[in-house]
Amino acid sequence: MSFKKTATYACNPVTNRGQSTKLSSTRDGNRIVYTNGKTVIIRDLDNPTLAYSYAGHVQPVNVARISPSGYYCASADITGNVRIWDTSFLKTNFPPNDAQPSLPKAEYRPMSGKAVDLAWDSESKRIITVGESRDKFGAAFMMDTGSSAGEIMGHSKVINAVSIRSQRPFKAVTSSDDTTIVFYSGVPFKYEKTIQTHNKFVQEVQFSPNGDLFASVGSDAKAFIYDGKTGDTKQELPTPHKGSIASRLYIWDVEASKAVTTWTVGTGVPNQQVGNTWAGSSSDTGIVSLSMGGDLNVFDRRSGDGPVKSLFGPQRSITAAAVSSGTFFAGSYDGRITAYDEQGNASRFPEGAGHTGQVTGMRLEGGTIHSVGFDDKLREVDPTSKSFTDKTVSLDAQPRNLWVLPGGTSLVISESAVKAIDSSGKDLSKLSLKYKAASISGSSDGKTVAVGGEDNVVYLYDWTGSELKERGKLENSRAVVGALAFSPDGAFLAAGNNTGKILVFDLKAQKLQTDRWGAHTARITSLVWHEDSKHCVSGSLDTNVYVWDVTAPAKRVPIKEAGPGGVSVVAWLGLKTVASAGADGCVRTWEVTFP
Repeated sequence: MSFKKTATYACNPVTNRGQSTKLSSTRDGNRIVYTNGKTVIIRDLDNPTLAYSYAGHVQPVNVARISPSGYYCASADITGNVRIWDTSFLKTNFPPNDAQPSLPKAEYRPMSGKAVDLAWDSESKRIITVGESRDKFGAAFMMDTGSSAGEIMGHSKVINAVSIRSQRPFKAVTSSDDTTIVFYSGVPFKYEKTIQTHNKFVQEVQFSPNGDLFASVGSDAKAFIYDGKTGDTKQELPTPHKGSIASRLYIWDVEASKAVTTWTVGTGVPNQQVGNTWAGSSSDTGIVSLSMGGDLNVFDRRSGDGPVKSLFGPQRSITAAAVSSGTFFAGSYDGRITAYDEQGNASRFPEGAGHTGQVTGMRLEGGTIHSVGFDDKLREVDPTSKSFTDKTVSLDAQPRNLWVLPGGTSLVISESAVKAIDSSGKDLSKLSLKYKAASISGSSDGKTVAVGGEDNVVYLYDWTGSELKERGKLENSRAVVGALAFSPDGAFLAAGNNTGKILVFDLKAQKLQTDRWGAHTARITSLVWHEDSKHCVSGSLDTNVYVWDVTAPAKRVPIKEAGPGGVSVVAWLGLKTVASAGADGCVRTWEVTFP
């Protein structure tokens, strides 16, 4: 058996109210660069299956930018670490099929505190990183040696943004919460003057591509244009903004001092725009803007009718999943659900609908997806319309997971009980447990149900049509049983525990079939059988995915580092494709070849 990676469906950037989110693009404009948690994403704007995730940081990353040469990316995290890593694959093979580099070209810590922004010079030799630190708010250094390239000074509070002039003589500009802008000459970069045009936080500064001008915007809803060589103020733009400008969604004719194109995305907090970058197949006409709700909106400057398309994806870790007719439904830590069709196009459920806490379980039955979450609700999803139905059932305890029987009866496990709820939302029965439940699964005919316990035991129950009756126990596990899966033919039950061990039981004989599925090194989070009842796929917090063969326990397909931070869910998308997702919010697909 072998495998190959077929697609990566990227997560979307994390947003925070009152803060701008740093977006950038590759030099050709076809791909955008942003961060989410500890991951840096490079995402193709035209093909949703083409994306690359870099997970070399051990702390959350705030900003990442590709060098003008295109050969390197610099990314900076909340502890001030700056990693410089190879991106030469952008020119030849995107996304790369080989494993991501484990070591960067260089790693420096020029600041001892949070990095907020960084900028490359046009020669791809020097970097300025800014943010908040105990001793300074910015640093300039050489990318190949880490030696100083000047001094960033003049601010008394956190620096929010930095930009470097592309032409010689090099100039740099920074903006800060102290309401000032500082202009530097270089190289080496040194303080030249302070500019006081804003009266509130200055959120962004940016040089024009030809270096003649630079612009600033701030929380005072003002925007200014300055001379790029001297730093002298040239004009204030008559912005129609009424609130803080964290980024811009107007295209301005600077000479005429007027907006030539204006877009309205929507209303309310989720539609506030918190970041943007020039990008697209033709980077002089395309703009990508980020909504507070997480949507990446792609605009064409020739059209004033709104975004030409929007790119969707989870903003938080994926914690549950279900598959319906080839569409992968991913539930996330923030309670939202994203659907990916067979072409990889993502759609997000309407804002405000659905769960308000982590989605802990999702199951498809009878053309409907049932879901439970930490908001203590049982809900239903219509896979066709990709939306929640009106049906909502309030639960009396926090749900850990669920299983859905043929006919639509949901079995919801909490820590100390299994509750049966029929398809109309009526309570059928409640089984109080003498142990703490950790997982649940059921046979395809709906007659047998298994519950995994924190006491290391798998409990078997018969479903009578209205309640569960205990039938027996499987006591071979030596750790908490956190994942269970019946084979489609009902012959086998796979049980994964918190040490990474998977036990397969022969249900007819009610004995252990094999205990040789032991390649994982951390908690098993998900188990799903292939429809042939011979192969089973597993996901684990050790970041790996394995495909197993029950007839040949020693044989397996190891998909190493399938999900940085840990794999939470796995699924079969057809006969030969495995999908995996987890902590980094990305969905990856793998084509598996059986002998």
